[in-house]
Amino acid sequence: MEKDELIAWENKCIQEESPECTSACPLHVDARLFLKETRKGDWDAAYKVLNKTMPFAGILGRICDHPCEERCKRGSIGGPIAIGALERYCVERFTGKKRVQPLPRKNHRIAVVGTGLAGVTAAWDLLKKGFVVTVFESGDRLGGSLWDLPEQILPREVITEEFSVFEALKADVRLGTRIDKALFEQICEEYEAVILDRDSLHGVDLSLKLDNDGLIAIDAATGATERSGVFAGGGTRFRGGFSPVMETLEGRKPALSIERLMQKVGLTFGRENEGPCSTRLYTNIEEIDPLPRVVAADTVKGYTEEEARKEAERCIQCECMECVKKCLFLERYRAYPKKYAREIFNNERILLGAAHQYNVFTNSCSTCGLCETVCPNDFYMGDLCLEARRTMLKQKFMPPSFHEFALQDMAHSNSEHFSLSRHEPGKTESSWLYFPSCQLCSTSPGEVLTSYRFLRNKLSGGVGIMFRCCGAPAMWAGRDDLFIESINDIRNAWEQMGKPCIITACSTCESIFGEHLPEMETVSLWKVLEDTGLPEGGPSIAEAVKSSTVSIADPCITRNVPATRQSVRRIVQSLGITIEELPLSNEKPECCGYGGLMYNANPELARDVIAHRARRVPPPVLTKPFSPPAGWYRTGLMEDTDTVYYHTTVNEHDYVAYCAMCRDNLAAHGKRSAHLIELVFPNVDGADPAARGWISWSDRRANRVRVKGELLRELGEKGEVPMEEHEKIRLDISAEVLRRIDDQRILEDDIRKVIDYAEKNQKRLRHRESGNYLAYYQPENVTYWVEYSPHGEGFKIHNAYCHRMKIVGTKR
Repeated sequence: MEKDELIAWENKCIQEESPECTSACPLHVDARLFLKETRKGDWDAAYKVLNKTMPFAGILGRICDHPCEERCKRGSIGGPIAIGALERYCVERFTGKKRVQPLPRKNHRIAVVGTGLAGVTAAWDLLKKGFVVTVFESGDRLGGSLWDLPEQILPREVITEEFSVFEALKADVRLGTRIDKALFEQICEEYEAVILDRDSLHGVDLSLKLDNDGLIAIDAATGATERSGVFAGGGTRFRGGFSPVMETLEGRKPALSIERLMQKVGLTFGRENEGPCSTRLYTNIEEIDPLPRVVAADTVKGYTEEEARKEAERCIQCECMECVKKCLFLERYRAYPKKYAREIFNNERILLGAAHQYNVFTNSCSTCGLCETVCPNDFYMGDLCLEARRTMLKQKFMPPSFHEFALQDMAHSNSEHFSLSRHEPGKTESSWLYFPSCQLCSTSPGEVLTSYRFLRNKLSGGVGIMFRCCGAPAMWAGRDDLFIESINDIRNAWEQMGKPCIITACSTCESIFGEHLPEMETVSLWKVLEDTGLPEGGPSIAEAVKSSTVSIADPCITRNVPATRQSVRRIVQSLGITIEELPLSNEKPECCGYGGLMYNANPELARDVIAHRARRVPPPVLTKPFSPPAGWYRTGLMEDTDTVYYHTTVNEHDYVAYCAMCRDNLAAHGKRSAHLIELVFPNVDGADPAARGWISWSDRRANRVRVKGELLRELGEKGEVPMEEHEKIRLDISAEVLRRIDDQRILEDDIRKVIDYAEKNQKRLRHRESGNYLAYYQPENVTYWVEYSPHGEGFKIHNAYCHRMKIVGTKR
């Protein structure tokens, strides 16, 4: 990733954009953080937030006209937060020490003429940055019209205390100095730059151009006057009256301009967001309860501490995090896309792939696209992670363990064991080509054959069939070479079949064909079944399914294919089944843990993702801080935010999936789930399809071989592939051990190879007490270890594990 690419990715994520309150504030006070500290009752911390960007916090905190409240997101759900009243409460109770840490002294001498709020702000800003500042004031005290405010609003001792900072910063304050044209000229000659307080100097003739209000004319962005080196600010009426916070900004602008002038850089560059500005931050308020503003019991004295904290608790702590709320992968790594983009960039360009945790992160994304769907700015982590995977491969930092098994499984699907292309029996051409998918053949071989017979009976022009993998694992692994090879093989086979219309039962295949093989007309099996009508006179749907209520588990890849989603729902409803939609369905489905090869790189996360999806029901309306209702639990919490999300522990309805991997993964984690093809083409025994449990990877491969063999026999061809010697070994594996080794992606065929190698070469260790053998075998990048013992005519398997790496030894 190049630097400009990183900037483009970062710009798409809006989480770090300021909230409306901060953007509306002319001084960009971090009101969100201020309210967070107020809610906790940490008044010192709250005061520090104000003091960071607000000059003379003791003064402004009392008199601020709080334009932030006009744009507060709480405004439409109970009324804006009383930020102004809370600022006042905070500064009134602050008793800590006020520290000022100016930058090292500079040699530049600046004059500030007039000490209204704009003038003292300009002087304060310049002094903090180390400039030598002389302040000229015609009166006998600093502050101008501030002294005219009522005592109960702004006590006199507060003004005196706040302005004592000028002495601490060694400002040269010259009170009682009559300002006229002659003195102005003298000041301009003696000082490198001058700032004029327009409010204090209103009516004083300094031979400068005036605006329509009789104030010194200035450039709105920089405060520059017509005279070089002379700047001015203040006196502007905002919203029809005096605005203390805007007056402060009017002093800050010329001070910044002078700093840039002394540095000999442009005065205007990068200042478009100075003062009140817009923000791109999106905050979803749909699930926030409206809470009315807390009214002080004593309207004269204002809030008590309890009232202040309660009012601050109404703040919803605006943030986006829409993708993190919906995606367990993004939540798990405790950040958000902009930070992830930086981490990937740093890992590629600085650490050169050395940070293992970032490599795991990059390969844990399912590329499902949910983030892009819910993001107000269409940030798609999938593209970012896929590109990072390609870079890891190019830099040779991709661990083989992440994707090797999936690529081997893809190779099996494209091998002689499964791959096949045939016309319909008795025909030499095909108008249609059924592409059921490798995974559907793995889990529902009988239904694949039944559905193929149905299509042949219903469609004219000949219905051919093709078995192979669409190449998705290679695409997800970043192996463009293997993916392109797979796509080309499919294209060639399709052309040899006469370019028929593809009918696919897999949404991933449909998506890949649509994007990478657009010349191939492709239609979903479910749309074809809608058009032809469902089978009649066959086996009845299971009693457990009739008149039931189910939730549709949409494959994540269908989020942009509404036609397929609606076809599925109409078919389900035509079977007499009621549908209760999941909160994340249709265009917002979650991944099942298979997409993007998540399970291969991060099985723990994948298991959590599957469990997360299995228990989904609509969330309740909650306010912050949240108190979960009975039966709800709290999910992971971001370290740098107060956001908390809740989901129920269970969804009582069965799921109907139309993706083989979705069904199998959900079933493997205890969720009753059926594949739609099992409802449309039910078994003759009337078994409950949702009761079918998990299926091992060994059985998946065996089913592919079986479905090809049965189809070839149906076509009158020989379908058996000769067995290798090791495949004849009989194994006795308990259900517990089988599940454990399957989670590690160890096939029964791998175990047979280990035993075959060990028995032929006598390379094995024998346990003295149990008598069990321990042996290993290392094909390619994987080392398999098996603990076994002879059992009848075969072997009993006690345990197995593997290292997906090469063990390199040194010969001596």
